[in-house]
Amino acid sequence: MADGVEDVYGEDSATLDQSFIPWTISVASGYSLMRDPRYNKGLAFTEKERDAHYLRGLLPPVVLSQELQEKKMMNIIRQYTVPLHRYMAMVDLQERNERLFYKLLVDNVEELLPIVYTPTVGEACQKFGSIFKHPQGLYISLKEKGKILEILKNWPERTVQVIVVTDGERILGLGDLGCQGMGIPVGKLSLYTALGGVCPSQCLPITIDVGTNNEKLLDDEFYIGLRQKRATGKEYADLLQEFMCAVKQNYGEKVLIQFEDFANHNAFELLARYSSTHLVFNDDIQGTAAVVLAGLLSALRLLGGTLADHTFLFLGAGEAGTGIADLIALEISEQNGKPIEENRKQIWLVDSKGLILASRKESLQDFKKPWAHDHEPIAELKNAVEALKPTILIGTSGVGKQFTKEVVEAMASLNEKPLIMALSNPTSQAECTAEEAYTWSEGRAIFASGSPFDPFEYNGKTFIPGQANNAYIFPGFGLGVIMAGSTRVRDDMLLAASKALVSQVTEEHYEKGMIYPPFKNIRKISANIAAKVAAKAYELGLASHLPQPEDLVKSAEKCMYRPVYRSYR
Repeated sequence: MADGVEDVYGEDSATLDQSFIPWTISVASGYSLMRDPRYNKGLAFTEKERDAHYLRGLLPPVVLSQELQEKKMMNIIRQYTVPLHRYMAMVDLQERNERLFYKLLVDNVEELLPIVYTPTVGEACQKFGSIFKHPQGLYISLKEKGKILEILKNWPERTVQVIVVTDGERILGLGDLGCQGMGIPVGKLSLYTALGGVCPSQCLPITIDVGTNNEKLLDDEFYIGLRQKRATGKEYADLLQEFMCAVKQNYGEKVLIQFEDFANHNAFELLARYSSTHLVFNDDIQGTAAVVLAGLLSALRLLGGTLADHTFLFLGAGEAGTGIADLIALEISEQNGKPIEENRKQIWLVDSKGLILASRKESLQDFKKPWAHDHEPIAELKNAVEALKPTILIGTSGVGKQFTKEVVEAMASLNEKPLIMALSNPTSQAECTAEEAYTWSEGRAIFASGSPFDPFEYNGKTFIPGQANNAYIFPGFGLGVIMAGSTRVRDDMLLAASKALVSQVTEEHYEKGMIYPPFKNIRKISANIAAKVAAKAYELGLASHLPQPEDLVKSAEKCMYRPVYRSYR
């Protein structure tokens, strides 16, 4: 491996300072070369390259460096005041000049991450039909039933290592966006490359279109998906079964399939059904759990004690909430040796009908039943805080403004340093803002959110809100799985990823109240996470790339895709 990709075209057998021939269908030249985003360099083609590939006259005479191109593009992007316009400018660049796109994203990750992913990607998905220009990824609909393997073979890349797939039913906190959910797999895979170093040619975004129950989309003349109600039951299950079998047949056992933004009832079912037969990962359940657990372990440096010393209260009992709760209970069991069932007793969940209780067990969905404890019924979150006296409050409800002034004040009255995590995305759906959490707690809260918030000053002190963004975990996690050639994902690998992330938080960060490291170091963070995940895969006997490298961190850094221009001969 070099640049994180199997050497299909001969490009990566050379070092970055060696030249190679830019192959496409045939030896690329001139007009076609400039229109291939993988090889296009725009005004950075050298004089020698312009002669060799018949580019004379097709470009202005100036030759620019990639650094100057980057500076120019950032100036252009910053001129847009509307985030969606910045998103569209980045998409246009990705479709025109792949390496420059990733160079911008790698070098300006803190500024551009909210543009290419949450929160802006949510609005992009809502308006996807109107802004759609060029297809990215594969669209598989009910019309293609029985032909999915054939469709996968239509994808031009012969080797794929990561697939992110959605059916668009639960996009962020925005609900059913049907076929327009494609913005999520595209955005996630951009981060796999920029943050985790997985080569873009090895990433495949897929949307499975089984219809939508969103009446607004069905009535929209620009909607790009099937105009029918969602398929369910056997029809849905059969299509997903065909898809999973086709992926394994076409790309092999070691392609990582990441389920993204499926509704609760399908997300848990798919993960349970295929985790023993395929290399699958659900970012909403497992990725969110890993990044939140990392934040909790990190926050213990500020709160004191161990996880077992704390009481957890969740608002929201879907994929994210129950996934986080499961991983917390597993980590506590690792620490104290007690059965996971016993450790669950200090973790409480509230759903739309109130506190999840044993008295409700008959009507609960299966994934909620482990969290049904004995207690008097409580309908309101504030009353649950007062009765259960949690030290940590976690929001995964997908509904904004649920952590009211009364709720935060109740947490602050019970705890010297209440830990409040408002994790729902996008920003509009956050349970509270950073400003609200700090103000209502009189500057005592430790706060983290799913979407970014700006630093906030209170009583002369500047607070830097933490962002429990899955982008800390899944790019490095995926790279580690690929490095080891792992055949399955196990919970121990998620715990390893969480602890690797915690190890990147320094004393300087803690002094600023931060429980996550800054994103500007994300490639270093991802390399360390990849190394720990790969090491755990080797330890569990799941790795197929043997022998194990002596230095997994260096191995991760070496195989990362680097978006600098290559020289053509």
